[in-house]
Amino acid sequence: MNHRELTEITVVGDDDTGLVANVTTLLFERGINIEDVDQAVREGVFRMTVHVETSDMDVSKHRLRRDLADLGDDLDVDVRVRFPSERDARQVAVLVTKESHCLQRLLDARDEFDAEIGVIIGNHDDLEPLATEHGIPFHDVGDDGGVHDEEKLLSLLDDYDTDLVVLARFMRILSPNVVFRYEGRIINIHPSLLPAFPGAKAYRQAKEAGARIAGVTAHYVTTDLDQGPIISQRVFNVPDDGSVEELRERGQPLEADALLEAVRLHLNDDVEIRRGRTELRESGGDESKYQLGMPPELDAEMPDEPIDGTLALGESDD
Repeated sequence: MNHRELTEITVVGDDDTGLVANVTTLLFERGINIEDVDQAVREGVFRMTVHVETSDMDVSKHRLRRDLADLGDDLDVDVRVRFPSERDARQVAVLVTKESHCLQRLLDARDEFDAEIGVIIGNHDDLEPLATEHGIPFHDVGDDGGVHDEEKLLSLLDDYDTDLVVLARFMRILSPNVVFRYEGRIINIHPSLLPAFPGAKAYRQAKEAGARIAGVTAHYVTTDLDQGPIISQRVFNVPDDGSVEELRERGQPLEADALLEAVRLHLNDDVEIRRGRTELRESGGDESKYQLGMPPELDAEMPDEPIDGTLALGESDD
């Protein structure tokens, strides 16, 4: 049984002893079978995601939700419950700042998704007209300096029953309080070939380092900045006399392309995270459907020899 067929329970709050035992004991007492548990602690914030089988539980959905909410109040943690029937129509929230190219590409392709872009959230209001043009609610959660209100952001993600968060050039760092609630369900686009040039001003970093080839990376977000599992990448040549702005102009279409590919992979359930890296699922992942890196036709341009160890020095193949 895959995770989409199971009830998902997420617990987030300050780390304390006994959290896991209290939650799992409550579930056991109500006849609920635990299929998978994932937990972590970062910067004092505890997160646990539990996937459980609730079809034969001894209580109603309403009672389970109330009991878990009461337990959360007692333990001073936030507990969210999502039943399979509530997860059929998946909802995507797109977070933006001022750049429109990635958002535009997602909006142009949204009819292809097995999901709905339910809300666009910005830390500035620059892209509200684009959201309005496409009939999608827009919410500005930033102050005058663009610093976002995380409590308001979390409330909106909850209100729109968000399954996937897409950072379409959202130029702010999300805290563990947000990341932990949606771990494995936040995709970011970064303008470099990670792990090279993480952080801000990646195109400038590539230019100043004298890179001959630059690129972009779509990856899952973790609490380690720009170090989450890589999903897709694109590359381009850096002209000898190219300015930072020229690198940006070459990179932006590839940012939109790589981000869209990553969103497709996730929504089609064709990618999964194993041991900190992504892999195509054996059940449905067909690499020929996707461009994860360079276009296949470039393989023909790659040299195939020499290869270390095929012939020893001075020997022949006679």
